[in-house]
Amino acid sequence: MKLASLVSALCLTATLVTSFSGHAEEGKKWTVVKIATEGAFRPFNFTKPDGTLDGFEIDLYKVLCQKMNVKCEIVVQPFAGVIPALNAGKFDAIMDGLSATDARRKIIDFSIPYSNTGQTFAVLKDSPLAKLPDLGKRFSLTTDEAGAQAEVAKIAPLLKGKVIGVQGSSIGEQFLQKYMKDIVTIRQYKTTEEHDLDLKSGRVDMVFASTTYLNGAKAKAGNEDMQLTGPLFIGGLLGSGSAVGIRKSDPELKKMFDDAITQVKQDGTLKTLAIKWFGMDTVPQ
Repeated sequence: MKLASLVSALCLTATLVTSFSGHAEEGKKWTVVKIATEGAFRPFNFTKPDGTLDGFEIDLYKVLCQKMNVKCEIVVQPFAGVIPALNAGKFDAIMDGLSATDARRKIIDFSIPYSNTGQTFAVLKDSPLAKLPDLGKRFSLTTDEAGAQAEVAKIAPLLKGKVIGVQGSSIGEQFLQKYMKDIVTIRQYKTTEEHDLDLKSGRVDMVFASTTYLNGAKAKAGNEDMQLTGPLFIGGLLGSGSAVGIRKSDPELKKMFDDAITQVKQDGTLKTLAIKWFGMDTVPQ
């Protein structure tokens, strides 16, 4: 009896080990995914007067979650603390116009990008800075950083001593701190909407943000006096485009988002949403 019991126990243990190993190899099974956004980065995401969320990423997350066959819950989170909150487990993913940069990749993982537009300046139409040279011309910090730096030097005399508003903890702030901190005064804001208000009131001379964001901002009622000006910068510390931020401990979730984004790129949904919200194709190539 004892021998039979021992054999039975060993078989049960082997079954449990095999079952556990198989589960470990398969990885975590996701059925519910909590996604964070700030709800204040139009047109990527914004809060409507009735308190509901809308925007490019709000439409996109619903499509992606359908492709992944999971239930998704949206969580509103201030941008400045979004990455620490992700790693603390308050939610599972970030969709907030978050650029996939080398610095951020040291802390979290990213899906493949779903939008890539670059960063530029905006001023009021009657500003002396409204005619900065090279409007909309792209300068890559990845393929020609020297050329991008030469462009900064070119516009530096016009910007000397000016005050530029930018969202704190953003890639826009990182760009200004690295390339323009000795030229301008950098004023940080919790949200991009706040620096827009200070631009209109004259508290800052210009703002620096995502091109798609600024295009959306100047189209809003009350912002008719805003306009884009000067060159557009991409790549390098500005990253490879907006992507889903994911914990490094969740490779299964990263693959799910990668596969879903690939599908919406291939079936044209991503381009359709980009044109709807940005007025142009921002699908990364």
